[in-house]
Amino acid sequence: MQLVITEKPSVAKSIAEVLHATEHKNGYLQGNGYLVSWCVGHLVELASADTYREEWKKWAYETLPIIPDVWQYQVKENTRKQYEILKGLFHNPEVTEVICATDAGREGELIFRLVYEQAGCRKPFKRLWISSMEEKAIEDGFRNLRESREYDDLYQSAVCRSVADWLVGINATRLFTVLYRHKLTVGRVQTPTLAMLVDREQSITDFKKEQYFLVHLLCGGMDAVTERINDKNKAEQIAGACRNGQALVMYVSREEKAVNPPKLYDLTTLQREANRLFGFTAQQTLDYTQSLYEKKLVTYPRTDSQFLTEDMGQTAGNIAGVIKKNISFMQGISHEPKVEKVLNSKKVSDHHAIIPTMELAKAELDKIPGGEMQILSLIAQRLICATGEKHIYETVKAELSCNGIMFTATGKSILQNGWKTYEEQFKKSLKSGNGKAEKEETPLPQLSEGITFEQVETKVSEHFTAPPKHFTEDTLLSAMEHAGSEQMNDEVERKGLGTPATRAAIIEKLVEKGFVERKNKQMFPTDDGIKLITVLPEVVKSPKLTAEWENDLTLIAKGEKSADTFLAGIEELVSDLVHTYHEVEENGKHMFGSDREVIGKCPKCGGNVYESKSNFYCENRACDFALFKNNKYFASMRKELNKSIAQALLNKGEAKVSGLYSQKKDSTFSAVIHMDASGKYPQFSMTFDNKKQKSNQK
Repeated sequence: MQLVITEKPSVAKSIAEVLHATEHKNGYLQGNGYLVSWCVGHLVELASADTYREEWKKWAYETLPIIPDVWQYQVKENTRKQYEILKGLFHNPEVTEVICATDAGREGELIFRLVYEQAGCRKPFKRLWISSMEEKAIEDGFRNLRESREYDDLYQSAVCRSVADWLVGINATRLFTVLYRHKLTVGRVQTPTLAMLVDREQSITDFKKEQYFLVHLLCGGMDAVTERINDKNKAEQIAGACRNGQALVMYVSREEKAVNPPKLYDLTTLQREANRLFGFTAQQTLDYTQSLYEKKLVTYPRTDSQFLTEDMGQTAGNIAGVIKKNISFMQGISHEPKVEKVLNSKKVSDHHAIIPTMELAKAELDKIPGGEMQILSLIAQRLICATGEKHIYETVKAELSCNGIMFTATGKSILQNGWKTYEEQFKKSLKSGNGKAEKEETPLPQLSEGITFEQVETKVSEHFTAPPKHFTEDTLLSAMEHAGSEQMNDEVERKGLGTPATRAAIIEKLVEKGFVERKNKQMFPTDDGIKLITVLPEVVKSPKLTAEWENDLTLIAKGEKSADTFLAGIEELVSDLVHTYHEVEENGKHMFGSDREVIGKCPKCGGNVYESKSNFYCENRACDFALFKNNKYFASMRKELNKSIAQALLNKGEAKVSGLYSQKKDSTFSAVIHMDASGKYPQFSMTFDNKKQKSNQK
């Protein structure tokens, strides 16, 4: 019997249907010689620092750097039930072989192998590697299962990624939290991303706009302009001197230009376009695309390729035909796909570009949720555009002289609209205002050198230089993708911060932790985010360094770099970081101070605890510690958890409470409430009228 392990229950269900394993069991499906079960994301993770050594439980400078000799893993408590089911299946004596069917990428490999290793399984396993959830793709994948050893390097790359994130995150976060007496979360990828946002904000703040003027020469249906003029009086003088004068065409140039069709979508370009057109966050786009993938309507989303393999030409042509028949914006438009434009096996690594599947032909499109349908339409139109003809146009540039002053006019004429016909049709079909056509440059009249225009008109327009624009999720994704690239060799395999699969989560984490906020489509660093980047050294916020690490991980996955060498470099970095930054000036210790009253220290992470209307909470957004005022034990004693009780619990670990147990004056009580790190009250003792009663309530 073969055991198939997927990454998600929905994927397990789809694969089980193809394998005819339709009998439902507790945590898996069975039938036709297969057991099909699933993970729920990561079931196993790197152990927390305090599980290694007692002294690592304390956040203190003298305990750093934290570098385990042997890495330990632990089962995540919130998914332990499914882990135990998988462990039992791994050791089922009827199971002779295991098939790894998690998502075909770096993280999918890590998810499976950590569970396999933690469960102590030694049975042979093979790899299912597919780019579509269509029935035929699944069947082909099972007929061509790959040897697990082919993905050993990919697994090592995934381990290096997780260990590097752990080492940098644990050591840098604890180091700067201790130094600045405020919880400062530092991440291997998220901190350089935040640094780019802060640098852009500083550029906008420092920007000083400059005024300039243009003089316009209006004649023959043209609007010719001078170069920038900084002085308004000079501009007015030029306009006055040329007004009602004669303009002579001195020079005319024409150039035919072509714009090739756009490439197919990889995940990052899809996320960027969806943000521009629909305002979707990167995470929303990934979620919608993942759902479409699981519904078998699009191919695997977490890809960094924009091409198809050369054996997919017929498939691409067939899908283009289905799109013409089924997607509304294509109705009435002719299109003969030039599929050779999107085929290049050399530029496809693990997965090809994102395209619709043939399932589109029988899908009930009116039942697909709105956001998913927008993404599906976007992916469909990109395949149509990418297989279209070139967009060809002619540019015309004319230089005119009037009263010794040179003016320039430009125009543009479309010779062949090509692929832009489909893009324009798609944008018109959008219900939002984002479907407006781009403003096109108007053609110039027929011109030749020596033509003159009499009685010309003039005007002066006022302009200001513009500051850099705030990042949107679109432009931030682009900046992450290209971070450090200008300082890296062209031969570098992968550039940028993170991967297409992880960038959305990085942005979301920055927002969740309060370092970045969204305002409409724009992304702004918060005050805490700006302060954090201000105090951190270049080594942990450098986009170039992190981009180099990401390239190293790619080389490890290809077997071209040693995992041990990479991790030794990370360990050296965190050691140097700790030994270099061991103190700050006294005023720096208070730069993250707060006007709020500190009630006490969090027993879980050491952060400050503050009071809100409903509870006493930890300042650390990643910590779930809280003391709720409407606690049931206090309510049962007709008492309220107030500030003085909370202070006693946090500072002494216990608080004494006394009062009337009922309306009768002789029914009094005294109780001692004991505090534990979970923020609950597992033990308390209570005395009534000299009768002591003990309880161990939970």
